[in-house]
Amino acid sequence: MLYELVVAHYQENLNWLRKVPPAIHRRLYHKDSAHTESAGILLPNEGREAHTYLHHIVERYDSLAEITVFSQGKPFDHAYDFHATLRKIASNSEPIRPFEWLGHLIDTDDWEGRRLFQTWSKNEDGRGLDLKGFHQKVLGTDGPERYTFVLGAQFIIHREIIQQKPKSFYQNALEVSIHFPDAAHCYERSWDKVFDVQGIPEEVLQGRETVYLKRMKNQQILNSE
Repeated sequence: MLYELVVAHYQENLNWLRKVPPAIHRRLYHKDSAHTESAGILLPNEGREAHTYLHHIVERYDSLAEITVFSQGKPFDHAYDFHATLRKIASNSEPIRPFEWLGHLIDTDDWEGRRLFQTWSKNEDGRGLDLKGFHQKVLGTDGPERYTFVLGAQFIIHREIIQQKPKSFYQNALEVSIHFPDAAHCYERSWDKVFDVQGIPEEVLQGRETVYLKRMKNQQILNSE
């Protein structure tokens, strides 16, 4: 299989899938038994999209698509050009980097989540993130003091990048997604580090903590080296 779209679905409207190019195989994982499709796979409602992605990697480790797009059930909040990205992939019109974040906003948080997570409107108790502890659980190191990432936890990745690490690594990562506090938010900030790739070239940031990617410049910026 050349291209596959993996969708972590909860209760979102999935009508947008009708516009996915036929060349891209669709694999749906549902976290709500009341909102499923016959072609989908039902998973326990735990770990948010990180659990879904890692479940897919563990279960399909030896039969992964050459290129996989990992997406939330409603990708457009963070990647409004998502359909255009899928068309680009299906047309094979230009090379796809080994790892590409998908989204229109680069942002930065520290390893306690003080800048973004603690002030997030849905974080009612203002708790922090333990990214240092998370990094130790997944990667065995303390990790950096700052995490720069594209909001939305959506990305494209080549099979060989995933398979550079053994299946046992992802089995452990899957357990972390279930049991570590706020693991999905830690993963959102860390997918490039999980796969040991450069997610965002330093020259894109130019010392900034936040970079908004305009529609016409999105792929150009993220593909620059």
